[in-house]
Amino acid sequence: MEPNTVKPGFLKNTLVRCFLVGVVMVLFRFAYVITVTGESCKVGNFCFLNLPENLNFVIASTGASAAVAADGAVSRSAVGPERNDMYTSKDWIKAVHFYSAIFQDLISQGFLSPKSKSLCVETPTGQEVYALKESGVKDAVGIFKKASRPLVIRGEAHRMPFADNSFDFVFSGNGRLDKSPKAAEFAAEIVRTLRLEGFAVVHIGAKDTYSFHSFIDLFNCCKLVTSRDIDGFNSSMPHIREMVLRKECGATNEVVNSGGNSGNKCSVPAHKLELVRKAEPIIQIEPMKPWITLKKNIQNVKYLPSMADISFKRRYAYVDVGARSYGSSIGSWFKKQYPKQNKTFEVFAIEADKIFHEQYKLKKGITLLPYAAWVRNETLSFEINGDPGEKVKEKGRGMGRIQPVKSVNGGFDGEVDRIQGFDFADWVKNTFTEKDFVVMKMDVEGTEFDLIPRLFETGAICLIDEVFLECHYNRWQRTRPGERSAKYEKTYGQCLDLFTSLRQSGVLVHQWW
Repeated sequence: MEPNTVKPGFLKNTLVRCFLVGVVMVLFRFAYVITVTGESCKVGNFCFLNLPENLNFVIASTGASAAVAADGAVSRSAVGPERNDMYTSKDWIKAVHFYSAIFQDLISQGFLSPKSKSLCVETPTGQEVYALKESGVKDAVGIFKKASRPLVIRGEAHRMPFADNSFDFVFSGNGRLDKSPKAAEFAAEIVRTLRLEGFAVVHIGAKDTYSFHSFIDLFNCCKLVTSRDIDGFNSSMPHIREMVLRKECGATNEVVNSGGNSGNKCSVPAHKLELVRKAEPIIQIEPMKPWITLKKNIQNVKYLPSMADISFKRRYAYVDVGARSYGSSIGSWFKKQYPKQNKTFEVFAIEADKIFHEQYKLKKGITLLPYAAWVRNETLSFEINGDPGEKVKEKGRGMGRIQPVKSVNGGFDGEVDRIQGFDFADWVKNTFTEKDFVVMKMDVEGTEFDLIPRLFETGAICLIDEVFLECHYNRWQRTRPGERSAKYEKTYGQCLDLFTSLRQSGVLVHQWW
């Protein structure tokens, strides 16, 4: 009787099956790394295509090739031909030389040292990181939405994968903060991850004074140390303003609604006065047909976004005080004509007349405040009349005017409602800060002579960047030539005084119709 032996075929099948199981496990792990993490190397304790810590780039000098070794650089053999072609391309090398010169200047000025733990934000291929290492800064890393190891790991500027106070030096180049749709979050993350007394260096493209101050406002707890204008290294950004900031406080939480002023009063900053000087002139002579003249004058308006870059703002808002229907100004003018620089604006419609409220329920992106803008919170009388001197009515509806309840004229023969008024200036201060970009249109049938002084008194006027104001006075009536409307007591001269005082205070105000 022969002893039991394992058949060769069975052993072979077993080995094949074990091999296939192993292959499947490896492929599964590889698929997990690639599809879930989006990276090719070092996830946990596992690594595909692991690259050595010390690698070499071949950097071409002008007119000749020269091998430049740097701690943390990349090996030709490790990255493969496609990646190696990118690292040795003319554009990549040009960028590395540019940033190397930048970092050497910063080292000489004491803003960066070889011992600085450094971060480069939004760097797709790590040119800035390599330039840091070439300059002797060994502890440097970059982040981008897609990893490019070993120089760049995955991370987004508005949500960085690092703890608070992690870096001594943070750099953002190529105007990436300008282009970010979340500039405020971008800046806040730079501040959060920067250590106390650490330096942040940001390259931006905008040069106007308004955008300069808006940029500074984004960096809470930071002080501007110095800035300079330099030439860029490619046509996409030929001129660069380099901003160097130092973190001076440990708390990174934004001060809520500081408004840039203490107490109630505020002074409009000088950079806003520059914009006022560039604005279209106020119409000095009272127009005989104001409903035509003022409407045509809107074509001469020099909008703030046409004079300055508004990129460095936390949020963007349009406040329509006395909105009437959606088509009155929001849909017919602001949505179509106002230059928004591709920014998305929140829209607030403040309208006391309940006949218009229903249509706003169907409009997305618009917040309706169904109250009357006033100087305090109180119940008001809302008068609707059909004065023949009024501008064209919508669907037969006259324009409304608010009055304190105690002052209602018993002889008024129009429609009277009781409505709730709210402190508009207080709402502005509780809703916005100087880090926001706020545009306001005000058409409130004479109440502007109450609301504007209140905005100054509380300091809320400093939170509004641009104003479109209709001033109501005893104008010539359209249907009765030679007669003035008795509805308003103010004169055109008093309206001129109101516009002049606003502009002299640095408020960019335009005449509305």
